[in-house]
Amino acid sequence: MTNADLIYTTYIKTTPEKLWEAIINPEFARQYWGDCAAFSDWKKGSKWKLERVGNKTVLHVGEVLECVPPKRLVLSWASPEDLKDVSRVSFDIEPVHDLVRLVVVHGEFKAGSTMSGRVSQGWPLVFSSLKSYLETGTPIDILAIKGPCSGKAA
Repeated sequence: MTNADLIYTTYIKTTPEKLWEAIINPEFARQYWGDCAAFSDWKKGSKWKLERVGNKTVLHVGEVLECVPPKRLVLSWASPEDLKDVSRVSFDIEPVHDLVRLVVVHGEFKAGSTMSGRVSQGWPLVFSSLKSYLETGTPIDILAIKGPCSGKAA
C-alpha cells in the first residue's frame, strides 16, 4: 500500500519572484526554516541537499527534476540514510490578484515508506513560517516547536 500525496496550498502576499528567492536562496530560507536551507545550482539534473546550516547536518537530498523560475520547481526527495525511500516534491507558484498561490505536492511515496509521516508534520510548519516571514518580516520560531530542523521528534 502506498501513501497518498500530501498537498499544501498557501496564499502569500508577495510576488512570485520573492517567493522563488525564498525557496532557493539558502540565506533567505534559513530565516524561516529554522536554520535549514536547500543548496543547489537549481539546474535540471543537478543534486540538491537540505542542510541544517549551523552544524552542516544533511537532512534530505535529491535531484532537481524540473526548474522553471519563478513558476515551478520539482525535486526528488530522500533521507541520506535511506536513498531508496525516494519521493517527489513539486512547488508551483502562481500569481492570484495581489497574492501568490503556492501549491506544494509531496508524493510518489514508495510502498512502506516512512517519509510521508515524517514530512506531514514538517511542511505545514515550514509554510506557516515562510508566509509569516514574507508578509511581516518575522518568521515563526520553528526550532521551539516539534518539527523539521528542531532536533525534536515530529
